[in-house]
Amino acid sequence: MLRKLTLRRCVGIEPGAKCMTAKKTIAILGTRGIPACHGGFETFAERLALHLNEQGWIVTVYCQGTKEMSKPVHDTWRGIRRITFPVSREGAAATLEFDWTCVRDVVKNPPGVALTLGYNTAIFCIWMRLCGVKNIINMDGLEWRRDKWRTHERAWLWLNERIGCWVGNHLIADHPAIADHLSTRVSRNKITTITYGADHVEKANRDKLADFSLAADKYAIFIGRPEPENSVMEVVQAFSRKRRDAKLVVLGNYEPNRRPYHREVMDAASDEVVFPGAIYDTDMIRALRYHARFYLHGHRVGGTNPSLVEAMGAGSAIIAHDNPFNRWVAGSGSRYFSSTNQCEDHIEELLKDDSAVAKMRSDSRERFASTFQWSGVLDEYETLLARYCVKAEEPMALTPEERL
Repeated sequence: MLRKLTLRRCVGIEPGAKCMTAKKTIAILGTRGIPACHGGFETFAERLALHLNEQGWIVTVYCQGTKEMSKPVHDTWRGIRRITFPVSREGAAATLEFDWTCVRDVVKNPPGVALTLGYNTAIFCIWMRLCGVKNIINMDGLEWRRDKWRTHERAWLWLNERIGCWVGNHLIADHPAIADHLSTRVSRNKITTITYGADHVEKANRDKLADFSLAADKYAIFIGRPEPENSVMEVVQAFSRKRRDAKLVVLGNYEPNRRPYHREVMDAASDEVVFPGAIYDTDMIRALRYHARFYLHGHRVGGTNPSLVEAMGAGSAIIAHDNPFNRWVAGSGSRYFSSTNQCEDHIEELLKDDSAVAKMRSDSRERFASTFQWSGVLDEYETLLARYCVKAEEPMALTPEERL
Protein backbone atom coordinates (compact mmCIF):
# COMPACT_ATOMS: atom_id res chain seq x y z
CA MET A 1 0.00 0.00 0.00
CA LEU A 2 2.74 2.44 0.92
CA ARG A 3 4.47 1.77 -2.40
CA LYS A 4 1.28 2.66 -4.29
CA LEU A 5 0.87 5.85 -2.31
CA THR A 6 4.44 6.88 -3.08
CA LEU A 7 4.05 6.39 -6.82
CA ARG A 8 0.72 8.19 -7.30
CA ARG A 9 2.01 11.75 -7.64
CA CYS A 10 -0.49 13.58 -9.87
CA VAL A 11 -3.00 15.81 -8.10
CA GLY A 12 -6.52 14.96 -9.17
CA ILE A 13 -5.54 11.65 -10.87
CA GLU A 14 -7.38 8.53 -9.73
CA PRO A 15 -5.37 5.43 -8.75
CA GLY A 16 -4.57 3.42 -11.86
CA ALA A 17 -5.02 6.32 -14.27
CA LYS A 18 -2.07 7.45 -16.40
CA CYS A 19 -0.52 10.84 -15.77
CA MET A 20 0.02 12.46 -19.17
CA THR A 21 1.94 15.53 -17.93
CA ALA A 22 4.50 15.57 -15.15
CA LYS A 23 3.82 18.90 -13.44
CA LYS A 24 5.30 20.11 -10.19
CA THR A 25 2.70 19.83 -7.44
CA ILE A 26 2.76 21.06 -3.85
CA ALA A 27 0.50 20.97 -0.80
CA ILE A 28 0.87 23.67 1.85
CA LEU A 29 -0.10 22.73 5.41
CA GLY A 30 0.11 24.34 8.83
CA THR A 31 -1.90 27.55 8.35
CA ARG A 32 -5.52 28.52 8.80
CA GLY A 33 -5.68 29.06 5.06
CA ILE A 34 -5.85 31.70 2.35
CA PRO A 35 -6.59 34.48 1.62
CA ALA A 36 -4.59 35.64 4.62
CA CYS A 37 -6.53 37.18 7.49
CA HIS A 38 -4.75 35.93 10.60
CA GLY A 39 -0.98 36.27 10.73
CA GLY A 40 2.48 35.88 9.24
CA PHE A 41 2.27 32.26 8.12
CA GLU A 42 -1.04 32.86 6.34
CA THR A 43 0.41 35.88 4.54
CA PHE A 44 3.44 33.85 3.52
CA ALA A 45 1.32 30.89 2.37
CA GLU A 46 -0.74 33.23 0.18
CA ARG A 47 2.29 34.88 -1.39
CA LEU A 48 4.12 31.61 -2.02
CA ALA A 49 1.03 29.88 -3.42
CA LEU A 50 0.40 32.69 -5.90
CA HIS A 51 4.08 32.81 -6.89
CA LEU A 52 4.31 29.05 -7.51
CA ASN A 53 1.04 29.10 -9.44
CA GLU A 54 2.46 31.78 -11.72
CA GLN A 55 5.50 29.56 -12.30
CA GLY A 56 3.32 26.65 -13.44
CA TRP A 57 3.01 24.64 -10.22
CA ILE A 58 -0.24 23.00 -9.19
CA VAL A 59 -0.76 24.34 -5.66
CA THR A 60 -3.08 23.03 -2.95
CA VAL A 61 -3.54 24.93 0.32
CA TYR A 62 -5.35 23.36 3.26
CA CYS A 63 -7.73 25.70 5.09
CA GLN A 64 -9.33 25.35 8.52
CA GLY A 65 -13.10 25.56 8.49
CA THR A 66 -15.64 25.90 11.30
CA LYS A 67 -17.86 23.70 13.43
CA GLU A 68 -20.85 24.81 11.37
CA MET A 69 -19.55 23.18 8.18
CA SER A 70 -21.15 19.82 7.38
CA LYS A 71 -18.46 18.51 5.03
CA PRO A 72 -15.13 19.44 3.41
CA VAL A 73 -15.19 22.10 0.69
CA HIS A 74 -13.02 21.94 -2.44
CA ASP A 75 -12.74 25.18 -4.39
CA THR A 76 -10.31 27.42 -6.26
CA TRP A 77 -9.07 30.87 -5.27
CA ARG A 78 -7.02 32.81 -7.83
CA GLY A 79 -5.88 29.57 -9.41
CA ILE A 80 -5.00 27.90 -6.08
CA ARG A 81 -6.77 24.68 -5.10
CA ARG A 82 -8.19 25.01 -1.60
CA ILE A 83 -9.36 22.18 0.60
CA THR A 84 -11.29 23.39 3.64
CA PHE A 85 -11.89 20.88 6.40
CA PRO A 86 -14.46 21.48 9.15
CA VAL A 87 -13.43 21.04 12.79
CA SER A 88 -15.61 19.84 15.63
CA ARG A 89 -13.53 21.33 18.43
CA GLU A 90 -12.20 24.74 19.45
CA GLY A 91 -8.82 26.23 20.34
CA ALA A 92 -5.76 23.96 20.45
CA ALA A 93 -7.91 20.85 20.09
CA ALA A 94 -9.27 22.19 16.81
CA THR A 95 -5.72 22.74 15.53
CA LEU A 96 -4.78 19.16 16.39
CA GLU A 97 -7.89 17.83 14.66
CA PHE A 98 -7.33 19.97 11.57
CA ASP A 99 -3.63 19.18 11.19
CA TRP A 100 -4.20 15.42 11.52
CA THR A 101 -7.01 15.55 8.95
CA CYS A 102 -4.71 17.42 6.52
CA VAL A 103 -1.88 14.92 6.95
CA ARG A 104 -4.19 11.99 6.26
CA ASP A 105 -5.46 13.68 3.12
CA VAL A 106 -1.92 14.42 1.90
CA VAL A 107 -1.01 10.77 2.32
CA LYS A 108 -4.09 9.67 0.37
CA ASN A 109 -3.44 12.23 -2.41
CA PRO A 110 0.33 12.81 -2.31
CA PRO A 111 1.74 15.88 -4.04
CA GLY A 112 5.22 16.12 -5.48
CA VAL A 113 6.27 17.86 -2.28
CA ALA A 114 4.57 19.07 0.90
CA LEU A 115 5.49 22.26 2.76
CA THR A 116 4.55 22.23 6.44
CA LEU A 117 4.61 25.64 8.13
CA GLY A 118 5.49 25.23 11.79
CA TYR A 119 6.35 22.20 13.90
CA ASN A 120 3.65 22.35 16.60
CA THR A 121 2.10 19.08 15.40
CA ALA A 122 5.18 17.55 13.77
CA ILE A 123 4.33 14.22 15.37
CA PHE A 124 1.70 13.82 12.63
CA CYS A 125 4.41 14.27 9.98
CA ILE A 126 5.76 10.85 10.95
CA TRP A 127 2.92 9.36 8.93
CA MET A 128 3.90 11.40 5.85
CA ARG A 129 7.52 10.25 6.19
CA LEU A 130 6.48 6.59 6.50
CA CYS A 131 4.29 6.92 3.41
CA GLY A 132 7.05 8.43 1.28
CA VAL A 133 5.69 11.99 1.00
CA LYS A 134 8.52 14.50 0.62
CA ASN A 135 7.94 17.04 3.38
CA ILE A 136 9.81 20.31 3.86
CA ILE A 137 9.20 21.88 7.29
CA ASN A 138 9.57 25.57 8.11
CA MET A 139 10.65 25.29 11.74
CA ASP A 140 9.42 28.78 12.71
CA GLY A 141 10.84 30.18 15.97
CA LEU A 142 11.67 28.73 19.38
CA GLU A 143 7.99 28.31 20.20
CA TRP A 144 8.55 26.20 23.31
CA ARG A 145 10.46 29.06 24.99
CA ARG A 146 7.45 31.38 25.10
CA ASP A 147 6.40 32.46 28.59
CA LYS A 148 2.70 31.86 27.97
CA TRP A 149 2.95 28.06 27.79
CA ARG A 150 2.30 25.85 30.78
CA THR A 151 4.73 23.03 31.58
CA HIS A 152 2.92 20.29 29.65
CA GLU A 153 2.38 22.61 26.67
CA ARG A 154 6.05 23.56 26.65
CA ALA A 155 7.00 19.86 26.77
CA TRP A 156 4.70 19.10 23.82
CA LEU A 157 6.27 21.86 21.71
CA TRP A 158 9.82 20.87 22.66
CA LEU A 159 9.12 17.26 21.71
CA ASN A 160 7.52 18.24 18.41
CA GLU A 161 10.49 20.43 17.53
CA ARG A 162 12.71 17.38 17.94
CA ILE A 163 10.34 15.21 15.91
CA GLY A 164 10.13 17.80 13.14
CA CYS A 165 13.92 17.87 12.89
CA TRP A 166 14.03 14.10 12.53
CA VAL A 167 11.13 13.42 10.16
CA GLY A 168 11.26 16.41 7.81
CA ASN A 169 13.11 15.67 4.57
CA HIS A 170 14.57 19.16 4.83
CA LEU A 171 14.25 22.04 7.30
CA ILE A 172 13.87 25.76 6.68
CA ALA A 173 15.08 28.28 9.25
CA ASP A 174 13.96 31.88 8.84
CA HIS A 175 16.96 33.29 10.74
CA PRO A 176 20.66 32.32 11.09
CA ALA A 177 20.23 31.92 14.86
CA ILE A 178 17.40 29.44 14.29
CA ALA A 179 19.63 27.52 11.86
CA ASP A 180 22.34 27.43 14.54
CA HIS A 181 19.84 26.04 17.02
CA LEU A 182 18.54 23.38 14.62
CA SER A 183 22.10 22.31 13.80
CA THR A 184 22.35 21.00 17.38
CA ARG A 185 19.60 18.53 16.43
CA VAL A 186 20.50 17.53 12.85
CA SER A 187 23.21 17.97 10.23
CA ARG A 188 23.71 21.44 8.70
CA ASN A 189 23.18 19.78 5.30
CA LYS A 190 19.53 19.35 6.20
CA ILE A 191 18.94 23.06 6.95
CA THR A 192 18.42 26.01 4.61
CA THR A 193 18.04 29.57 5.90
CA ILE A 194 15.39 31.60 4.05
CA THR A 195 14.06 34.76 5.67
CA TYR A 196 10.53 36.10 5.78
CA GLY A 197 9.56 38.73 3.21
CA ALA A 198 7.45 41.87 3.01
CA ASP A 199 6.29 44.48 0.53
CA HIS A 200 8.20 47.68 -0.09
CA VAL A 201 5.78 50.45 0.92
CA GLU A 202 6.57 53.73 -0.86
CA LYS A 203 3.34 55.56 -0.03
CA ALA A 204 0.18 55.08 2.03
CA ASN A 205 -3.15 56.82 2.38
CA ARG A 206 -2.78 59.45 5.12
CA ASP A 207 -6.56 59.86 5.31
CA LYS A 208 -6.74 56.46 7.05
CA LEU A 209 -5.22 58.03 10.17
CA ALA A 210 -8.39 60.05 10.78
CA ASP A 211 -10.16 56.86 11.90
CA PHE A 212 -8.05 56.97 15.07
CA SER A 213 -7.60 60.75 15.36
CA LEU A 214 -3.90 60.46 14.51
CA ALA A 215 -1.59 62.94 12.79
CA ALA A 216 1.30 61.76 10.61
CA ASP A 217 4.66 61.67 12.44
CA LYS A 218 2.93 62.40 15.77
CA TYR A 219 2.56 58.82 17.00
CA ALA A 220 4.53 55.61 17.49
CA ILE A 221 3.22 52.13 16.76
CA PHE A 222 3.53 48.69 18.34
CA ILE A 223 2.19 45.54 16.62
CA GLY A 224 2.22 42.15 18.31
CA ARG A 225 0.28 39.63 20.31
CA PRO A 226 -0.31 40.83 23.88
CA GLU A 227 2.01 38.31 25.53
CA PRO A 228 4.75 38.90 28.14
CA GLU A 229 7.54 37.71 25.80
CA ASN A 230 6.64 40.53 23.41
CA SER A 231 7.56 43.20 26.01
CA VAL A 232 4.20 44.95 25.69
CA MET A 233 4.18 46.02 29.33
CA GLU A 234 7.70 47.47 29.15
CA VAL A 235 6.88 49.49 26.03
CA VAL A 236 3.58 50.81 27.39
CA GLN A 237 5.15 51.75 30.73
CA ALA A 238 8.07 53.49 29.03
CA PHE A 239 5.77 55.60 26.88
CA SER A 240 3.35 56.35 29.72
CA ARG A 241 5.79 57.74 32.27
CA LYS A 242 5.20 61.33 31.17
CA ARG A 243 3.21 63.42 28.74
CA ARG A 244 4.58 63.06 25.21
CA ASP A 245 2.28 65.26 23.14
CA ALA A 246 2.21 62.22 20.87
CA LYS A 247 0.36 58.92 20.85
CA LEU A 248 1.33 55.27 21.03
CA VAL A 249 -0.88 52.97 18.95
CA VAL A 250 -0.82 49.37 20.27
CA LEU A 251 -2.36 46.89 17.86
CA GLY A 252 -3.52 43.49 19.10
CA ASN A 253 -6.53 41.63 20.40
CA TYR A 254 -6.85 42.77 24.02
CA GLU A 255 -9.41 41.10 26.27
CA PRO A 256 -9.04 42.76 29.69
CA ASN A 257 -12.08 40.97 31.12
CA ARG A 258 -10.66 37.54 30.28
CA ARG A 259 -6.87 37.92 30.39
CA PRO A 260 -5.19 39.37 33.50
CA TYR A 261 -2.05 40.36 31.58
CA HIS A 262 -4.11 42.31 29.05
CA ARG A 263 -5.85 44.16 31.87
CA GLU A 264 -2.50 44.97 33.55
CA VAL A 265 -1.10 46.40 30.32
CA MET A 266 -4.15 48.58 29.71
CA ASP A 267 -4.16 49.77 33.32
CA ALA A 268 -0.51 50.82 32.97
CA ALA A 269 -1.24 52.94 29.89
CA SER A 270 -1.64 56.70 29.92
CA ASP A 271 -4.43 58.41 28.00
CA GLU A 272 -1.97 58.91 25.12
CA VAL A 273 -1.89 55.15 24.44
CA VAL A 274 -4.50 53.90 21.96
CA PHE A 275 -5.71 50.27 21.79
CA PRO A 276 -7.68 49.94 18.51
CA GLY A 277 -7.72 46.13 18.62
CA ALA A 278 -6.46 43.71 15.98
CA ILE A 279 -6.56 45.19 12.48
CA TYR A 280 -6.25 43.02 9.36
CA ASP A 281 -7.10 45.61 6.72
CA THR A 282 -3.93 45.82 4.61
CA ASP A 283 -4.35 49.45 3.57
CA MET A 284 -4.99 50.56 7.13
CA ILE A 285 -1.96 48.69 8.50
CA ARG A 286 0.26 50.14 5.79
CA ALA A 287 -0.91 53.65 6.55
CA LEU A 288 -0.37 53.24 10.29
CA ARG A 289 3.17 51.90 9.78
CA TYR A 290 4.21 54.30 7.04
CA HIS A 291 3.12 57.50 8.77
CA ALA A 292 4.34 56.57 12.28
CA ARG A 293 7.36 58.43 13.65
CA PHE A 294 8.88 55.11 14.73
CA TYR A 295 7.99 51.45 15.28
CA LEU A 296 8.46 49.69 18.63
CA HIS A 297 9.23 45.97 18.51
CA GLY A 298 9.36 44.02 21.76
CA HIS A 299 9.56 40.40 20.58
CA ARG A 300 12.14 38.40 22.53
CA VAL A 301 11.60 34.85 21.22
CA GLY A 302 11.78 33.68 17.63
CA GLY A 303 13.58 34.25 14.39
CA THR A 304 12.69 36.69 11.64
CA ASN A 305 9.48 38.26 12.91
CA PRO A 306 7.03 39.27 10.13
CA SER A 307 5.87 42.48 11.82
CA LEU A 308 9.46 43.73 12.14
CA VAL A 309 10.22 43.00 8.48
CA GLU A 310 6.98 44.70 7.41
CA ALA A 311 7.91 47.78 9.44
CA MET A 312 11.27 47.89 7.69
CA GLY A 313 9.52 47.53 4.34
CA ALA A 314 7.55 50.65 5.24
CA GLY A 315 10.78 52.51 6.02
CA SER A 316 10.12 52.76 9.76
CA ALA A 317 12.66 53.89 12.31
CA ILE A 318 12.98 50.90 14.65
CA ILE A 319 13.27 50.66 18.44
CA ALA A 320 13.55 46.93 19.20
CA HIS A 321 14.18 44.65 22.13
CA ASP A 322 17.88 43.84 22.33
CA ASN A 323 18.41 40.20 21.34
CA PRO A 324 20.29 38.37 18.56
CA PHE A 325 17.13 37.82 16.52
CA ASN A 326 16.14 41.48 16.30
CA ARG A 327 19.70 42.76 15.92
CA TRP A 328 20.35 40.60 12.85
CA VAL A 329 17.03 41.53 11.22
CA ALA A 330 16.91 45.28 11.93
CA GLY A 331 20.66 45.85 11.66
CA SER A 332 23.00 48.47 13.10
CA GLY A 333 20.84 51.42 12.04
CA SER A 334 18.14 50.65 14.62
CA ARG A 335 18.04 51.26 18.38
CA TYR A 336 17.69 48.55 21.02
CA PHE A 337 16.48 48.28 24.61
CA SER A 338 16.82 45.67 27.33
CA SER A 339 14.93 47.57 30.05
CA THR A 340 12.01 49.94 30.44
CA ASN A 341 14.43 52.78 31.17
CA GLN A 342 16.37 52.20 27.95
CA CYS A 343 13.14 52.03 25.98
CA GLU A 344 12.01 55.35 27.48
CA ASP A 345 15.35 56.99 26.65
CA HIS A 346 15.01 56.02 22.98
CA ILE A 347 11.38 57.20 22.85
CA GLU A 348 12.32 60.54 24.40
CA GLU A 349 15.19 61.13 21.97
CA LEU A 350 13.40 60.12 18.78
CA LEU A 351 10.34 62.24 19.55
CA LYS A 352 12.68 65.25 19.53
CA ASP A 353 15.41 64.41 16.97
CA ASP A 354 14.15 64.67 13.38
CA SER A 355 17.56 64.00 11.83
CA ALA A 356 18.04 60.80 13.83
CA VAL A 357 14.63 59.53 12.75
CA ALA A 358 15.37 60.33 9.10
CA LYS A 359 18.69 58.44 9.25
CA MET A 360 17.09 55.41 10.90
CA ARG A 361 14.34 55.32 8.27
CA SER A 362 16.95 55.33 5.52
CA ASP A 363 18.88 52.53 7.22
CA SER A 364 15.71 50.43 7.53
CA ARG A 365 14.96 50.79 3.82
CA GLU A 366 18.50 49.83 2.89
CA ARG A 367 18.54 46.76 5.16
CA PHE A 368 15.12 45.68 3.89
CA ALA A 369 16.07 46.01 0.22
CA SER A 370 19.21 43.91 0.73
CA THR A 371 17.57 40.89 2.36
CA PHE A 372 13.80 40.83 2.84
CA GLN A 373 11.99 41.57 -0.45
CA TRP A 374 9.39 39.00 -1.45
CA SER A 375 10.83 38.40 -4.91
CA GLY A 376 14.10 37.00 -3.60
CA VAL A 377 12.50 35.08 -0.74
CA LEU A 378 9.94 33.33 -2.97
CA ASP A 379 12.56 32.44 -5.59
CA GLU A 380 14.66 30.79 -2.88
CA TYR A 381 11.67 28.77 -1.71
CA GLU A 382 10.85 27.62 -5.23
CA THR A 383 14.42 26.51 -5.87
CA LEU A 384 14.46 24.43 -2.68
CA LEU A 385 11.01 22.94 -3.21
CA ALA A 386 11.80 22.01 -6.82
CA ARG A 387 14.86 20.13 -5.60
CA TYR A 388 12.65 17.83 -3.54
CA CYS A 389 9.55 17.75 -5.74
CA VAL A 390 8.91 14.24 -7.04
CA LYS A 391 7.29 14.28 -10.47
CA ALA A 392 5.29 11.29 -11.67
CA GLU A 393 7.77 10.48 -14.43
CA GLU A 394 10.97 11.93 -12.97
CA PRO A 395 11.72 10.92 -9.33
CA MET A 396 14.62 13.04 -8.10
CA ALA A 397 17.81 11.57 -6.69
CA LEU A 398 18.94 13.02 -3.37
CA THR A 399 22.33 12.87 -1.71
CA PRO A 400 22.79 10.58 1.34
CA GLU A 401 22.95 13.66 3.59
CA GLU A 402 19.62 14.96 2.26
CA ARG A 403 17.92 11.63 2.97
CA LEU A 404 18.73 11.90 6.69
